[in-house]
Amino acid sequence: MFFMTESIIMLVAIVVIIAVFLSFVPLSLWVSALASGVHVSIFTLIGMKIRRVSPAKIVAPLIKAEKAGLAMEISKMEAHFLAGGNLDRVITALITARGANIKLDFPEACAIDLAGRDVLQAVQMSVNPRVIETPVVAAIAKDGIELRAKARVTVRANIERLVGGAGEETIVARVGEGIVTTVGSARTHKEVLENPDLISRTVLDKGLDAGTAFEILSIDIADVDVGRNVGAQLQMDQAEADRRIAQAKAEERRAMAVAREQEMKAAAQEQRAKVIEAEAEVPKAMAAALREGKLGVMDYYQMQNTIADTSMRDAIAGMGGTQNTPKK
Repeated sequence: MFFMTESIIMLVAIVVIIAVFLSFVPLSLWVSALASGVHVSIFTLIGMKIRRVSPAKIVAPLIKAEKAGLAMEISKMEAHFLAGGNLDRVITALITARGANIKLDFPEACAIDLAGRDVLQAVQMSVNPRVIETPVVAAIAKDGIELRAKARVTVRANIERLVGGAGEETIVARVGEGIVTTVGSARTHKEVLENPDLISRTVLDKGLDAGTAFEILSIDIADVDVGRNVGAQLQMDQAEADRRIAQAKAEERRAMAVAREQEMKAAAQEQRAKVIEAEAEVPKAMAAALREGKLGVMDYYQMQNTIADTSMRDAIAGMGGTQNTPKK
């Protein structure tokens, strides 16, 4: 009985030891790698467990790379995984690049992946170019007619410029700028309508893919529509503005004339008031002259007779002018 109990305890201890060993050593993964012809030390797998790295996410891409004929170092793969990279996508991109005869090594692919670019998509775009459709771009020719154009840009990824290169938004913006420049330099909008490829040639000659992560293969004008007559509208606006300016100047001159007239009326009234004031002083002066003996009574009557005679002559002259006026 004692020996049976001791045997059970030993069996349980062995099972516990095996369980603890298997928890640290992914034996099934090691067997899979060994069966695939990939040599991975059991201690390497234990080290991954201690460093809290999932061995499956390292060994599975390693097996894929070895089967594709890529010589990989497990330490560099683990370093890229610890840096936050997508190791499986990097290995797939390397296999695809090798099949397409595209020059791409593991450090460059890791740099592209860590830079936030999709390295697999970039390789696929290098094999199968992508078409980017620009929004409708409005431009005005020299004759004032607006043209609305839409372009399709065929690009492929430039692996060497993926890190630090501009994206699709820059390509779209530069193509739009090229369309505006080409249409704006045309003498008439008919030139662009007759030769839409004029826009494509001009834009391609500008080298718009410089500094971007893409290489422009072709630019095709998908659609060109005639928009507004901006030149005529501008002329109408200018004419309206000129009319308002002329009206404002005329109103200013009228206001100045009214002000001048008011000033002249005020001056005339002031002069009339001075004359009336001066005439009011005449009787006083005559009275003073009579009192002082400077003016005699006969002189005064003679002056009154002269004034009466002058008034009578004025009345007769007025009546004569009225009689000579022809009746209508």
